[in-house]
Amino acid sequence: MRMSSLRRPILWFAEHPWFRVAALRSGVWRRFVAGETLDDALAAARRLQGKGIAVMLDHLGENVATEADSRAATDAYVAAAEALHADTALDGAISVKLTQLGLDLSYELCLENVRRVLDSAGSTLVMIDMESHDYVDRTLSVYRELHGAHDRFGICLQAYLKRTAKDVFELPEGAVVRLVKGAYLETPDVAFPSRGEVDATFRRLFATLVARDCTVHLATHDARLVEGARRFGLPQERLEFQMLYGIRTDLQRELVAGGLPVRVYVPFGTEWYPYLTRRLAERPANLWFFLSNLVRGLARSR
Repeated sequence: MRMSSLRRPILWFAEHPWFRVAALRSGVWRRFVAGETLDDALAAARRLQGKGIAVMLDHLGENVATEADSRAATDAYVAAAEALHADTALDGAISVKLTQLGLDLSYELCLENVRRVLDSAGSTLVMIDMESHDYVDRTLSVYRELHGAHDRFGICLQAYLKRTAKDVFELPEGAVVRLVKGAYLETPDVAFPSRGEVDATFRRLFATLVARDCTVHLATHDARLVEGARRFGLPQERLEFQMLYGIRTDLQRELVAGGLPVRVYVPFGTEWYPYLTRRLAERPANLWFFLSNLVRGLARSR
């Protein structure tokens, strides 16, 4: 089955203004997003910590238009990093998007903003999120240039991009890597179109990262891939299972009960709608869940 067969119509459907208004009115978006403020995210983080689950905070937004916007986004990440570092009870990390930190405006501006986040992070893990294929080269360049500037610093790789099998060998050995399938709408010339191809590549990339002594953050809700990684028997300091806020909480509980490390990606901020539409498009089951809850939410709001 082609992954893109439903993704495009779902994204088209979600672009209608009434859909966003309905999502806002019903409040169902909060199933996938912790809230609009850092305090909302920290409250969600503490709830998850109480269940034995670590967190990664993501301040939503990307492709800022001005230098001032990039610095404001950097301020938000600095505040999140400092809050996590100050709360010793939380096992927290942050994930940054480089276009939110000014990559479209200037490579040097982005580099400066990432450095400021790293300088403020203390013991907090900082991860670079991966965006659409147009940004991969510059994103990898930023990571390589700043690798070593912070003790806990890593990057995300997307299994559905055909180039990733080569990119993995350009990372520093022992890197921290968040391995995902990929959620951006890409064309078949740059991304594998079928689920089977993506899953097979995901498995090969995992094995390659393990062979290169990387710490792997396996970010997937696919129980088959999770089980395959468990069988490797890697020590916990080199393997972590990651999932998205509000998705596959049953699998999260199962892994925690088995004594395995789980971290949940906790998005927050006012720019929640683009994130929500990507979650709906990457997995049809998310759309059916969203629509059923949307109907119930709208009924309650009348």
